[in-house]
Amino acid sequence: MTDEARRLIDAARAAATNAHAPYSRFAVGAAVLLSDGSIVTGANVENASYGLSLCAETVAIATVSASGRLREVVAIGVIGGAMDAAGRATGDTPVRPCGRCRQVLNEAAQMGGRDLAVHCAGAQGDAIASYRLSALLPDAFGPADLGIG
Repeated sequence: MTDEARRLIDAARAAATNAHAPYSRFAVGAAVLLSDGSIVTGANVENASYGLSLCAETVAIATVSASGRLREVVAIGVIGGAMDAAGRATGDTPVRPCGRCRQVLNEAAQMGGRDLAVHCAGAQGDAIASYRLSALLPDAFGPADLGIG
């Protein structure tokens, strides 16, 4: 496991403690690495109107975009797990971004001209699965398809 992966997974685990997941009881945390080495985090935010819920990855990317730094995204760490009675995320199986989040990540990847590193882990444990975004979302549609670079 790389130092980058460990740093992002640790930050994602810390972010997951702020997950608002009263319906699924599944906490997710995400940590986005920017080109200057800074990290921006996000946690999932569920809503009683389920379709309005936000994934942790989307929260983190939206925060990056709001600061005008979407082109600076280099990598992301994602963790998740079922919440225990005390509200802590549990489990050691690596969690991967959903399809919607892969598409949101692709926007940042194409805008920055990078194939993002995606580091995935469970809420606990040492297992980390690392991928390139292009392997998780092959032949992706994005800004380049609309003539935007």
